[in-house]
Amino acid sequence: MLIDSMYPKSFASDNHAGVHPTILEAMAAANHGDAPAYGDDSWTSTFEDKAKEVFGPGAQGFAVLNGAGANMVGLALMLGRYDAVICADSAHIATHEAGAAERLLGVKLMTVPTRDGKLRPEDVTSRLGGLGNPHETQPTVVSISQVTELGTCYSPAEIAALADVAHEAGLRLHVDGARLANAAAYLDCELKAITTAAGVDVFSFGGTKNGALAAEAVVVLDGSLAHAVPFLRRQSLQLASKMRFISAQLSALLTDDLWRRNAAHANLMANRLADGLADLPGVSLAHPVQSNAVFATLPPTVAEALRQRYLFHFWDEAAGTVRWMTAFDTTPENVDDFLDDIRKAATA
Repeated sequence: MLIDSMYPKSFASDNHAGVHPTILEAMAAANHGDAPAYGDDSWTSTFEDKAKEVFGPGAQGFAVLNGAGANMVGLALMLGRYDAVICADSAHIATHEAGAAERLLGVKLMTVPTRDGKLRPEDVTSRLGGLGNPHETQPTVVSISQVTELGTCYSPAEIAALADVAHEAGLRLHVDGARLANAAAYLDCELKAITTAAGVDVFSFGGTKNGALAAEAVVVLDGSLAHAVPFLRRQSLQLASKMRFISAQLSALLTDDLWRRNAAHANLMANRLADGLADLPGVSLAHPVQSNAVFATLPPTVAEALRQRYLFHFWDEAAGTVRWMTAFDTTPENVDDFLDDIRKAATA
């Protein structure tokens, strides 16, 4: 189905948005002449320097092609053949990556039920009973999503608490940062505050959902792990031959806080949408709006009426919960038009 001819603005995913003009310009600027392949180019060197500038001098950034690949490379750095990952039962690696961790890494995911998508220190300790027992897989990594799959955000203190409990038990902390920018924008903090300063060991930095075109990064903060990334990136099919075009995008996002402007605007549009739902009969928020995701519970007739015109996801059909996503290019008019249609459906 063609969105541009059959639907108004999509609220299904920030992946549906186009590419930010500044990022397109950065790609066009990289499209002059020849350059060495596989990252041996000046654009990739610039991105690597930007990663150190933003995340700290010990940070080592590696450009990859997509978010699932970034997670697999990042996790592979820290896992052995009999190891396990502790994560929320709603985590992207557990629900939306087609079993990649189990199939490609051969590890067990120790999932924990959560009310808001966020792990607590006690959730981690509840899965540590088998440490040292040869009959059980060994938890080695704690993985969290920032933003979570339910649109909620970990504060710097919450991440630091998880890092402390993980490190005390000899585990490492991984962050799936597909929407890391949205979290930092919501928390009004620097990216370093929810990664480097909080004790994270490895994380992904998402660009695609924030205005880029197939551009993600693995950032390694534990210096003892970085030497393996070039090999695992290649083995995981995440080494781009024309890497300059990915690196140029990541550098553009990390220059003059473009990442923050894009994410903050998307968050603002989500809050505009949520605020507009407040007085609608039969419509309620299922989760706090802390990013660019709005989870709303609707009567089935309302959801069906909207689905005839708009693209969005049914998150929990039994509960009547849908997920609406905004993006860097969502306009106030897009939101207001959507709200008008929601209001008409809710009051019909």
